[in-house]
Amino acid sequence: MEKKRHAHIGIIGSGSWATAMIKMLTDNANPKQIFWWVRKKEDIDFIQKYKHNPAYLRAVEVKIDPAHIRSDVKWIVQQSDIVVLNTPAAYLKAALSGIDRQDLQGKIIVSAIKGIVPDENLLVGDYLMQEFGVPVEQIVVIGGPCHAEEVAQEKLSYLTFACPTEKHAATVADLYETHYIQSVLSQDAVGIEYCAVLKNIYALAGGICHGLGYGDNFQAVLVSNAVREMEQFVHVIETHDRDIKASAYLGDLLVTAYSQFSRNRTFGKMIGKGYTVQSAQLEMNMVAEGYYASGCIQTIIRQQQLDMPICTMVYDVLYKQKPAGEAVALLAQNFT
Repeated sequence: MEKKRHAHIGIIGSGSWATAMIKMLTDNANPKQIFWWVRKKEDIDFIQKYKHNPAYLRAVEVKIDPAHIRSDVKWIVQQSDIVVLNTPAAYLKAALSGIDRQDLQGKIIVSAIKGIVPDENLLVGDYLMQEFGVPVEQIVVIGGPCHAEEVAQEKLSYLTFACPTEKHAATVADLYETHYIQSVLSQDAVGIEYCAVLKNIYALAGGICHGLGYGDNFQAVLVSNAVREMEQFVHVIETHDRDIKASAYLGDLLVTAYSQFSRNRTFGKMIGKGYTVQSAQLEMNMVAEGYYASGCIQTIIRQQQLDMPICTMVYDVLYKQKPAGEAVALLAQNFT
């Protein structure tokens, strides 16, 4: 397949999702136009020598120029016309610590982060606007449903690209389209970004219930109630002509709630089986975005005086140390 010629692209982050993005981009665009920020020097050395990420998706071949893989985030951003942010939300501030407003001026900034920046309690898009002055029209949000592990296996997957400026969404979508990636365009960046945050909390809830021994029948009721909660939340935050049953909302929730690759579901399952938050985090050695999102979303729930019992149950278990069995039993009494 002939490689497409596009602007230079910088990827900020080195986890499984970032590695999957490297694969999608190099399968579609010219690898010489792609730049990758990797935090650890030992990981950079390994990737440059062996062309594989030592920690994530090891089967994926890294095809980009070894000289384009660096830990200097400012240099990566300066080389790029389109910057893709792909770190856990909790680590975004640290990853961008060497960047100032001028560095991002005039660039399309893509958020592939499905979480909230914790200290500021802001969506990634809002954080970029507030801290770096990036216009909302220059921010593209990537939604699912799509797991990195299936991208690595080239299984047919779908990505949603959302931006108030449709041509920017289309430009970024064109970078990712391959025989195994199909794209959907949207202008509901805020709704898709919030739903991507919420679905991690609901997947964590599903994992907790599975760890406690609840079956598929209960999980189906849990997810159907979660859909209603999600719809209520995003409607209050921003009224938009959206269909919550679309793949960017419901589809992303379903794959995260049920997939074997869902780290949030795995994290919740460990909590349901009796792990502490700290012990589950140590054993997974990966970030479950739902943990941080739960605390942030609960603040918004209180501010808006919303009734969201599933989110509140997860928060009570994770942050208030409420016994998981007791919290879910109480939740189950209120399901319809």
